[in-house]
Amino acid sequence: MKVTRRKARFLNAGIDEWTAEGTLTAEEGRRLRDAIEVVNFDWMRLAKYSFWISLLCLVIAFGAVLGDRLLMGFLAEIFTEERFAWYLCLFFALLACGFYWLGIRRNRKSPERVFSNEALFFLGVMATAAFVVFLGRALDTGSGQFSSVLLISFLLYAVLGLWFPSKLVWVFALLSLGGWFGARTGYVSGWGAYYLGMNYPLRFVFFGLGLTVSSVLFDHIPARREFLKPTRAVGLLYLFIALWILSIFGNYGDIQDWFKAEQWMLLHWAAFFALFAILAILYGVQFDDPMTRGFGITFLFINLYTRYFELFWDSLHKALFFALLALSFWVVGSHAEKIRNVSILRRRPPPKQGVPNPGEPPS
Repeated sequence: MKVTRRKARFLNAGIDEWTAEGTLTAEEGRRLRDAIEVVNFDWMRLAKYSFWISLLCLVIAFGAVLGDRLLMGFLAEIFTEERFAWYLCLFFALLACGFYWLGIRRNRKSPERVFSNEALFFLGVMATAAFVVFLGRALDTGSGQFSSVLLISFLLYAVLGLWFPSKLVWVFALLSLGGWFGARTGYVSGWGAYYLGMNYPLRFVFFGLGLTVSSVLFDHIPARREFLKPTRAVGLLYLFIALWILSIFGNYGDIQDWFKAEQWMLLHWAAFFALFAILAILYGVQFDDPMTRGFGITFLFINLYTRYFELFWDSLHKALFFALLALSFWVVGSHAEKIRNVSILRRRPPPKQGVPNPGEPPS
């Protein structure tokens, strides 16, 4: 097994612990250690970062095109001509099909080349987005109903992502679904602040929560089980960003109403935000889900820092605030450590007669 130096340390530590607990014999532990080969340079990581930089450079190049007045004038003329929109729609549709075909072909011939295959799918995603944009321009009737274009992009990405399969394309499908949800509810409400009594952040709290819960459906589809984590990640991202914005602005749709509101009138939204973060941490700890646990910890800190700047920036000394914060997390950490030690003692097999447990002093 070829692993990096960091992973080798982790594996060796696990083997040492299992050997000390008696789960593995000394001979089995030695054989497992001999099977670990440390790789001095992580070429896979270099490949991943190189493809990321390459795609980022393409995005920057596209931005440079948007910043060029001459090119933008030319593109503006194209956008005003309906026939040009149809030509470009056809061009980008063929381009997207070409990238997807190359990605599928390379994925079948060289499945180990993960990052270059995903990069081709990403280019296909960008071409598909351009196709949808020009399709919307060609079909535009002036009604301002562009949510149907986002729904088309979601359906395209979802079908392609599940068919290939490609988690990257599936993530873009979920992002398009979020865009459609926001645009559709905005259009139905006449682009007002409220829809069914909810502003945009509160709507996306329910949207993100629904997406997070629905991710468990992939657990019952063995062929697409790897889609569970990206679906849950996007759902948690929608959920917690919406909760964060909601904890700052509340369910207000007008900035003047928000300015008139007292600070204490928003505290229940902050408590709601903290509750979801704590539930995510507890779920991650209970079911050994590091992603959900990481989201909970990250946004719990974001909540605390946001409340600090809102409530205590002028009234409470910085040293006192962080000292209280450190004390609270010390208590939480001590309690968690105690629970962990109790669970380890329960899992440890009883010592054999006359043989003490490893780490236990002889009587």
